[in-house]
Amino acid sequence: MNITVIFLLGMIIALVGVIPPGLLNMTAAKISLKEGHVRGIMFSIGVCVIVFLQTYIAAMFARYLTNHPDIVEVLQRVAFVIFVLITIYYLLIAKATSKTEIEPQSRSKHSRFFHGMFLSAINVFPIPYQAYMTVTLASFGWLEFNRPMIISYVGGAVTGTFVMLYMYIFFFDKIKNKRLTSQKNMNYIIGTITGVIAIVTLFNIIMDL
Repeated sequence: MNITVIFLLGMIIALVGVIPPGLLNMTAAKISLKEGHVRGIMFSIGVCVIVFLQTYIAAMFARYLTNHPDIVEVLQRVAFVIFVLITIYYLLIAKATSKTEIEPQSRSKHSRFFHGMFLSAINVFPIPYQAYMTVTLASFGWLEFNRPMIISYVGGAVTGTFVMLYMYIFFFDKIKNKRLTSQKNMNYIIGTITGVIAIVTLFNIIMDL
């Protein structure tokens, strides 16, 4: 498939992954609101540097998995348990501990860049998400694990992530008072998404038996 199409697919997949309100996009929006767009954008660039590395690692991992289908079966079971635990946490536990909100402290542009790198680095969810999506694209024959296609897909993922973070920065003033951005609703959204993924993973495990 054309590398331009792969770039667009990577961008769309990353956009979908960052749409739900979460740690990275909400932090970028709050920094922009309190410290200005420049610092919010610097934070987002720091996030994207790590996203580049995470997506590349995910693609390499996916290439390995396509050659070792027996490992995929084990990882499916591990992923199912992890997604169930994450779902339980966000739907039942996090809502009891989400009343306190930490306001971002004023920092320099460079520290916001490294702040973005740090928060993105501890957010390891993009690695299994991107690995799953690249394996899926490869199974459809849309993605080949050669250097141009991988770089094109990774570039698209980075672009999609930055675009969504910038959209949160730009539109935060309009959505900040709506229920979607409350911590309780964020927990429900994330918990619902991981719950759906857990169900799909369980279905795949049963189908493979």
